[in-house]
Amino acid sequence: MPKYHLRIEAYGTVDELNSYIGLIRDQKIDGHTFEILLKIQNELFTLGSMLATPPEKEILKSGKERLNINKISEESVALLEQEIDLMNESLPEMMHFILPGGHSTVSFCHIARCICRRAERITTQLSNESAINPKILIYLNRLSDYLFVLARKLTIDNQAQEIPWIPEKI
Repeated sequence: MPKYHLRIEAYGTVDELNSYIGLIRDQKIDGHTFEILLKIQNELFTLGSMLATPPEKEILKSGKERLNINKISEESVALLEQEIDLMNESLPEMMHFILPGGHSTVSFCHIARCICRRAERITTQLSNESAINPKILIYLNRLSDYLFVLARKLTIDNQAQEIPWIPEKI
């Protein structure tokens, strides 16, 4: 498989995302967020392994499954949704789009969100060529939402200011 193959691009982008999440985890953040990000990093390794294994190679000649690990599941997605809801309870209602930035930790979150969205786009394209577990796409979609809400939470935690995007009228 060539290095530019969509499968390699997909799990390589997930690896890049995982590195940025590590960068967020290395900032001054609360213990709960640290633990959730650590869990997400572990799940991204699982997700990358799932993407790296083409469907035709999932089962070994012996009949055993090649990836003898827990896969991304509905519980993985549910945790992200639960965390999004928990953070949203303490955030002000969004009235406008928000310009990324305000604090370096928040900016790292926005970069990770963008990389997550790219991983989702590439994986969606891959799914048009090859069967992939649909939970992968659901997880990436929910993770990008989690990262957006986390950026908003970290804005408050770091006493930074959200700057709304208000387009200028012609």
